[in-house]
Amino acid sequence: MTRTLIVWGTTSGAGKSWLATALCRVAARRGLNVAPYKAQNMSNNARVVACGAPAEEGLGEIGSAQYFQALAARVRPHTDMNPVLLKPESDTASQVVVHGQARAELKAVPWRERSALLAVEAQAGFQRLAARHELIVVEGAGSPAEINLAPQDYVNLGTARWAAAAGPAAALLVSDIDRGGSFAHVYGTWALLPEDLRPLLQGFVLNRFRGDAALLAPGPQQLQALTGVPLAGVLPLLRGHGLPEEDGLLHADEALPGAGGAPVRLRVAVIAPPHLSNLDEFLPLAQVPGVRLVWARTPAQAEGADWLVLPGSKQASSDLAWLRAQGLHHSVLAHAAAGRPVLGVCGGLQQLGQTLHDPEGHDGQPVQHLPGLGLLPLHTRFGPGKRLRAAPVHFTEVQGPWQALAGVQAQGYEIRCGHTEAVPGHAVLHDAQGQAIGWQRGSVLGVYAHGLFEQVAVLRALFGAQVPTLDQACDTLADHVEAHFDAALLRRLLGA
Repeated sequence: MTRTLIVWGTTSGAGKSWLATALCRVAARRGLNVAPYKAQNMSNNARVVACGAPAEEGLGEIGSAQYFQALAARVRPHTDMNPVLLKPESDTASQVVVHGQARAELKAVPWRERSALLAVEAQAGFQRLAARHELIVVEGAGSPAEINLAPQDYVNLGTARWAAAAGPAAALLVSDIDRGGSFAHVYGTWALLPEDLRPLLQGFVLNRFRGDAALLAPGPQQLQALTGVPLAGVLPLLRGHGLPEEDGLLHADEALPGAGGAPVRLRVAVIAPPHLSNLDEFLPLAQVPGVRLVWARTPAQAEGADWLVLPGSKQASSDLAWLRAQGLHHSVLAHAAAGRPVLGVCGGLQQLGQTLHDPEGHDGQPVQHLPGLGLLPLHTRFGPGKRLRAAPVHFTEVQGPWQALAGVQAQGYEIRCGHTEAVPGHAVLHDAQGQAIGWQRGSVLGVYAHGLFEQVAVLRALFGAQVPTLDQACDTLADHVEAHFDAALLRRLLGA
């Protein structure tokens, strides 16, 4: 029988993702056959993985958080770990990805009816995982106490019931105490849980604590008297752990000059439009000594940057229009004219080209030959298909400020719509089949490969430095949890 450990949160951003990641590594280090699971994720940060559903072949997408959790669990990531992924396209619409594949027909289905359909797909993924692993670490979504959504909440409540049917199940409830109100948050969440699921809750976790933990008394004791649920752990605020935030931009207190105390020698400004995607791939730069990473939404925030980066985008044409409306296109053009480095990744690459052609609106609103920034000799046309790749890439004859990348080989992944045609003679990055997926003109470099700054070879070539790997970050998180959790309760929850 499969054991399940569920990580619920009192709110979004409470710390569910990183705590689930830490617990996956704790379990793996204790010899358990563990796998992560989140029934439905909402994020434009995604990774390319193998398809887990028998009906699907090849590659699919899952949320980055479950990808990191699989690495922490030391198992191969696949789509059963996140069977439903919603990729926001606007405030009221999302692309629906089921078992790794975009399902355009589901966008038009009303939300409540669609949830019933998606729950069936999500449960199938959970059951396949349960058949292969002795422990499943489940990450919830938002809060399990959204009583207006409870009948359709398969991500928290439905998953908990599937887990209880599969074997022993327990849940933790994590709250961000740094924001205040944690005792009210955890008590209110416990009180609003359905009565059949309340017994699953085995511990409260207070996350991001700063100060003297002794000052919490008698709060934990009073809380346990009210609920019967003990305090599982008080986790001190942990900065610089190396695991990317799931959706949040870099926190202000992490964008400090000179990571590791080194003086700033390079300022990197990542332009942050409304539909940016896969922003987590840039966070390793914040850990490079001497590099300061900032997000830029205005020309003033981009002022003084050594590099300007145009990131991936869920809607490249809409974000290009936003860029122009903010006046940031002048910043990019002036930066390139001065011979200073400009980098475009995926959607950013498309924006740097000559034109974007999307007559059917696959990238957003239909557009005919939308002028790009004109810095790369590229023309992109959007169609219904999506390219998913996860494979080695290699740089060839890179010049100018990017010359250090010449000959570098690394792992990369592609998640994109759009076919790009280029003027011959500018290709500098190729995939495993030799196909061009990156081009350079002057100081401007555009690549379709995501994840390059997570690669040791790339960071060493560009900066002569190495930052903690994702694997090391998982160990750091696991050490943190083991040091501050009730050890006996942790053993019981893991079944070890």
